[in-house]
Amino acid sequence: MRPSPLSRRRLLAASAVLGAALPFVSACGASPAAAKSFPKGRTDAAWRKLLTREQYYVLREAGTERAFTSPLNSEKRKGTFVCAGCANPLYASATKYDSGTGWPSFWQAIDKGAVGTSTDYLLGYPRTEVHCADCGGHLGHIFGDGPRPTGKRHCINGVALKFVPA
Repeated sequence: MRPSPLSRRRLLAASAVLGAALPFVSACGASPAAAKSFPKGRTDAAWRKLLTREQYYVLREAGTERAFTSPLNSEKRKGTFVCAGCANPLYASATKYDSGTGWPSFWQAIDKGAVGTSTDYLLGYPRTEVHCADCGGHLGHIFGDGPRPTGKRHCINGVALKFVPA
């Protein structure tokens, strides 16, 4: 038996409502990294005191800075990019490249223990979130469209980083 048009309309309407609500429902829950305990964890009040408003938004609320706004996007000196929250060394300048996306991009972390990953469903589909392994701060996302040798693009919010020249 063929479903009535009314049933189809209700199904489509319910699907549209659920699809539209998914990003908001996801945004209400903490990122998977926020639920873990980290060696350099702090209270929310301590993070707010330590970080600027924009750093807090990105590192602690998994926000994203506007593209092409970070001075670190054009940083070309030799050195190390560290976590803006806890100073954990994250990326070597030798792995930085211009991805054209408007955010500092790297093809790999400084070592295997520098960053952690989790699955982010904030936009309604799975993405690989990258966070600082020491404090859990949200850094950005990892995509599979990077250069050799890894083929990965660590797309990192510049406000989540500090640069330490060599």
